[in-house]
Amino acid sequence: MPDLPTPQDATEASLFSEGWDAVLSYADLCTSGSLTAHQLATEAFTLGMREIRAAASTHVRGAGRRTARLPTIPALLTAVRDTAAAWEADGRGHKLDPDLRLWLNSAKAARYTGPPLERPVALRGLRDMQEADASLLWLAEAEALPLPTVARRLGLDPSTVADELDQVRSLFRDRCHRAHLDTPMDAQCRSYARLLDAVTRSPAADAPDDLSRHLATCVRCAEAAACLRLHGGGLPAALAGGVIGWGGLAYLERRRRAAEVRLGAGRPGGADPAAGDPAEGTGRSRALRGGLLAAAVLLSALALGVSMMPFGGSADDSAAARDDRQPVAADPSVSWTSTPPGPATASAVTPSATRTRTPTPSGSGREQPDPEPQGSTSSAAHPSGPGLSSAPATGCRVAYDLVNQWPDGFQATVTVTTDRPLDGWNVSWAFRDGQQVGQMWDATALQSGPRVTATAADYNKTVAAHGTLSFGFLGTWQGRNRAPYGFTLNGASCSAG
Repeated sequence: MPDLPTPQDATEASLFSEGWDAVLSYADLCTSGSLTAHQLATEAFTLGMREIRAAASTHVRGAGRRTARLPTIPALLTAVRDTAAAWEADGRGHKLDPDLRLWLNSAKAARYTGPPLERPVALRGLRDMQEADASLLWLAEAEALPLPTVARRLGLDPSTVADELDQVRSLFRDRCHRAHLDTPMDAQCRSYARLLDAVTRSPAADAPDDLSRHLATCVRCAEAAACLRLHGGGLPAALAGGVIGWGGLAYLERRRRAAEVRLGAGRPGGADPAAGDPAEGTGRSRALRGGLLAAAVLLSALALGVSMMPFGGSADDSAAARDDRQPVAADPSVSWTSTPPGPATASAVTPSATRTRTPTPSGSGREQPDPEPQGSTSSAAHPSGPGLSSAPATGCRVAYDLVNQWPDGFQATVTVTTDRPLDGWNVSWAFRDGQQVGQMWDATALQSGPRVTATAADYNKTVAAHGTLSFGFLGTWQGRNRAPYGFTLNGASCSAG
């Protein structure tokens, strides 16, 4: 398995931090285990960055009209899908999610790599835009980042970014309309093309009954309608479905939840002022929720007409239904200051946003122990005090595992076995050498000096008697990186396990 590439400059380092987080989030959806998620993400990230660099180099040397290409994050997500397809082809498909395997072997997946004019309208429309415009659209709509954050990320004026986004949405609509008209269509679809354009332009326009019946049975016209209808909040789902394909809706939900973490949702201290306006983020979250609901209704209607297609049903619905894992929460302001870690030798977990800004990419995993709190997918507050458990732990054992280490960073996991059942937990310890916790997954972190407290997320706070809890994190170190000491569970000392 290849090592992650090294950023070539500060600009690329920023892209690496943001892109790795998105890649790992989607790879975790595509795989059946935490270690394989990290393996898939590493291969896909390496492939995607190689292709992105090659495309940028060609563009610099070439003349005339630029080569159509996706912005960084969509391009990396496409690399995840392509890598998963390669796994399926070379006998490693058993590592993938079963629903994804069905999708990869269907005509639905073939559309994304088949003849250009047969590909989804959203994919073609986004590729046909200038990269800066496409990046603005994707970060604001699919990644659900607040506009002040997007403006900082892209070097735009925060006071005018909302107007620019409106213009980019309209530009995307125009590109998708042109792509739809260029698509080889039968006579019936062609007869509805102009009517579809007119109906989707106005929020007050109702689709005639015959057009509604046609959209319920024609996948491609329904996809075009979702891209052309800018009102109603369905644009994020149209983008994700057209660019990513399988698991698009589940990915959107993960990124929305991750954005809420970045905005400080549920934190005792409130929103991070550097992350943008919380009110704006809240409104965008509501809009995206509405968009996901609208997309789900549309997919249900489409299922009536596409039941005869191979492996019928909605893969997105299936992926969203099984996605009970925490989403990745990345902070785009985090810089990548250290050499990225190589592939983990143990299972890692999807990272979430953290209070401490640590630049390294994180592993993904659900079954691995993980060390410190910092960013959680839960939207509820996670106080750091010891009163989270229904009863204090009277016996526990801790295993601390240094999964990987590089010149100024490391990845570690923590596993705790408890003798008593828990209905909430926090694990605390002290570092010996001034280490700082960065991204953390499956827990929320608070660090004060050498002392760190990791608090359970909502989805893993219950632990049976003689059961285990685990979480993982990335950290930074200088000089020495000895194992921490003084582990406690809900205030009670734990022995080394």
